[in-house]
Amino acid sequence: MDGAARSCPRVLLRSGNGFAPRREGDDDGGMNVLRQAFQWAQRQSWSSRFGRFLGPLDLAVQRRTAGRVRPLSLLGVPTLLLNTTGRRSGQTRQVALLHIPYRGGHLVIGSHYGLREHPGWSANLLAHPDAEVIAGGRTVPVRATLLTGDERAEAWREITRLWPVYNTYAARAGRQIRVFLLTRR
Repeated sequence: MDGAARSCPRVLLRSGNGFAPRREGDDDGGMNVLRQAFQWAQRQSWSSRFGRFLGPLDLAVQRRTAGRVRPLSLLGVPTLLLNTTGRRSGQTRQVALLHIPYRGGHLVIGSHYGLREHPGWSANLLAHPDAEVIAGGRTVPVRATLLTGDERAEAWREITRLWPVYNTYAARAGRQIRVFLLTRR
């Protein structure tokens, strides 16, 4: 085990999907003080600017450590790296995303911090649903399924139960936020 892995211990949940890195002591979504503060900040009008700073920082650190060190995890935000194939370029694109364990896979949410446009990674998944997740130093091939109808509604209830700020994002965005289920290929 390298130094980065030792300094940031992980447990891989064995829920059948094998790519859910979590810190020791994580629970099913119970909110700690930092997470509550983060969610409060995300409801503020300035949060999309804040997110545009934190997102690239989180991505840079995760890239450098192969997903072993996740700065947003200090705020109670479970993140992973997602590699998609660019819909126009065909090149690999990487983004750090919040994820939620769900039905043998993981939900990723295309909120774009409540901006009016869908994030580019979500359009990439629509064009090329096969992707890769990098978490805890492991790369796992996944397939993304866009949830619609009742499936989406049920997933949205779980998302907003754990992260109520997504209701704020949905109201701010003025569009239906895309929700994908990532499952191991």
